[in-house]
Amino acid sequence: MRTALVTAVAGAVVAFLLGLLTFGVQATVHPHDVPLAVVAPPPIAERVKAADSAEVDLKVVDAAEARTLLADKEVYGVLEISPGQATIRLNPAINPSGTQVAQQVLTGVAQGAGLPVKVETPAVTAAERTAPLAASALLWVGGMIAGLLFVVLKGRRFRLLSALLTPVLVSSSVVGLLAWWGVTFSTAALTFLLAVAVSFALLQAGLFKHLGIRAMGVLGLLYLMAPAVAGQVPELLNPTYRAVLWSWTPFRFSAEGLRSLMYDGSISTEWWVFGGIALVGLVLLLAGKKAETDRADGVVDVGVHEADGLPRAERQHTA
Repeated sequence: MRTALVTAVAGAVVAFLLGLLTFGVQATVHPHDVPLAVVAPPPIAERVKAADSAEVDLKVVDAAEARTLLADKEVYGVLEISPGQATIRLNPAINPSGTQVAQQVLTGVAQGAGLPVKVETPAVTAAERTAPLAASALLWVGGMIAGLLFVVLKGRRFRLLSALLTPVLVSSSVVGLLAWWGVTFSTAALTFLLAVAVSFALLQAGLFKHLGIRAMGVLGLLYLMAPAVAGQVPELLNPTYRAVLWSWTPFRFSAEGLRSLMYDGSISTEWWVFGGIALVGLVLLLAGKKAETDRADGVVDVGVHEADGLPRAERQHTA
């Protein structure tokens, strides 16, 4: 009776926590202060400012500043209004969720001014929009499975070699899959992809060394909750999720870094993040003892010396 109750309660608690950390992110999405830029003549600019709301942060700027803000990813979209025409400019290096909101809002602003709308943005396929987050998740899963199998197969030596060989093969597999979908990476993006794979594999191998199969409790939970958060932009997230999950998840840094490098952008913070993760993983691999595992033959050592054969009291009795 007690076992039935405990298992049922455990299932309910786990379902609640996973729902809170995964589906809850998407269920509570609502735009708040989404940064957008508008270039417009003074009379229209005043009407645009009046249309500002809690959902969006409309900045009225000149054309040069607007394009700089867009290139620097300080805004998710730019609306340029000229006599008889409105043009929406988007940056493919920005999270697709953000550009989608930007296009919807700026289209509404232009239509409110009674102007036809034209959208100018480089063509981006569905695979290219998916690739940064998909690659990040697959690199994590590949390293996690390799580390888990190393424990299950009772690997004792060459754990570091496995942690270095795994990212090379997994990243090659991911790049091949994306190429099949029609997505190609620049040299800088490929280098960053490999760096992410190495940092993931080192961290996972370090955790498996010290926790054994129990590391799956940590690594599996991170995989379940992080992509749901990393796929959103901060201005769409509930403030609690933004502070507790989005602010630190490595999936967010890897997806943003890959997306920027895919479109000839540059990154800096992301290199430091994954350099730090790799360093932590390397320290875990080189420090301390590995987690205790069962002996390969299934025999448990009870501390009886081979020379004795039997405990002392029993040997004296047979004498």
